[in-house]
Amino acid sequence: MDLGLKDKIVLVTAGSSGIGKAVAKGFELENAKPVVVSRNEEKLKNTGLPYIKCDLSKKEEIDFMMKEFEEKYGVPDVIFLNAGGPKSGYFEETSEKEWYYAFEQNFMSTVRILNYFLPKMKEKNWGRVVFLTSLSVKTPIENLYVSNSIRLGITGLMKTLSLEYGKYNITFNAVAPGWTKTERVKELVNKEKEIQIANNIPLKRMAEPEEIANAVIFLSSEKASYINGQTLLVDGGLAKFPL
Repeated sequence: MDLGLKDKIVLVTAGSSGIGKAVAKGFELENAKPVVVSRNEEKLKNTGLPYIKCDLSKKEEIDFMMKEFEEKYGVPDVIFLNAGGPKSGYFEETSEKEWYYAFEQNFMSTVRILNYFLPKMKEKNWGRVVFLTSLSVKTPIENLYVSNSIRLGITGLMKTLSLEYGKYNITFNAVAPGWTKTERVKELVNKEKEIQIANNIPLKRMAEPEEIANAVIFLSSEKASYINGQTLLVDGGLAKFPL
């Protein structure tokens, strides 16, 4: 199936590892032109793709990244918005500093990137914006207070943008993974816990990053032209009340 992504310019944030890297590689396979953004230059080099080093928690670095991106590659046709997962922890264990950091890294990075590029995407009268959120936007995950809260805010932003920009042929959707075999998950759970989690998933396993990427690639394509303002669960059926 031709997804109509050939030569599309793609901005992939937090794309040097895990799901972000799988997304960037997926776009490459579709003959698009992904450019990867991350703060870890060593990992960026290992992707083998064009990249710009940027810490998404820092406004000045985002400002520099966006200008460099436009100068080198033009205005993106597709933006995949991803950021490092906020720190785990229970409510009383979480400091105000940790709340602010997650807000800057996850929410404000999204706002800043879209503020810069959306006016330019409107001129092209075509665009796809896909957000990576989490199963937690449908059902909270224990011990992830910051992530549960910030990702719901991002989902609200996504839905509201979809109402305003549809007339410019720009769609906004989110992909909400469940448990996925990434480095972050390995930090959160040991092998015994992984088996326990897998047993609670109807498919009896965690997702591979490429399986999440496939959903992102589809929502970014010409074939998804009438899908807008949606959050797609890619969780193996884990959520009990999908809406």
